[in-house]
Amino acid sequence: MTLERILADAAAGLFPPADGSVTIVPQPGPRDAGVIAFTAHTVVFADADAERIRGLLPPGDLSAPLNPPFLTALCGLLGRAVNNVDLLTAAPALPGPPPSGPGPALRETGDRGHPRIVRALRHRDAVRAWTVPGGTVLTGRGVAGRWEAAVEVDPGARGAGLGRRLALAARHLVPDGETVWAQIAPGNAASVRAFTAAGFVPMGAEALLLTREE
Repeated sequence: MTLERILADAAAGLFPPADGSVTIVPQPGPRDAGVIAFTAHTVVFADADAERIRGLLPPGDLSAPLNPPFLTALCGLLGRAVNNVDLLTAAPALPGPPPSGPGPALRETGDRGHPRIVRALRHRDAVRAWTVPGGTVLTGRGVAGRWEAAVEVDPGARGAGLGRRLALAARHLVPDGETVWAQIAPGNAASVRAFTAAGFVPMGAEALLLTREE
């Protein structure tokens, strides 16, 4: 079993069995290591001995793989640092260009100086970004090559539905037949509302383990 297969199955509604177990698979590439918790089943993707990883987990604790003690120990084993524990969501691509909305249309930008784009370039390949006044949406190939989206809304433009518009646009900006994934900080309630309103469905929780350079 590979992480690519697990994610593809989950996107199709075929989740790992909710049996309380932990599946350990290799990293899909040198960049990406981490933990994904589905309902009562956790997937650890890391290039380390599986028994050593299991030895870091207390038996019978469903929450342990995303708790600080295990994540800290796993980071020590891999020489990495844990990032945020995010809500992992996904939605199928939608055909055609993004729908027109109030205000100017989205325009693709080649500017790589925006902080959101700078961050995306560290974690994704094939990054593209589109802007409207007050907001940015970007796509790229992230964990295990999956399509990922992120949205940034300027403080002065919040509260007017722009986040939802940009999240919905992301579903039109990836190839037909694909699934687009989005990681959202659970405490960012406005972003959670925007993505769920745009049709993104909660899939689980994810913690990525970053290299020291990231």
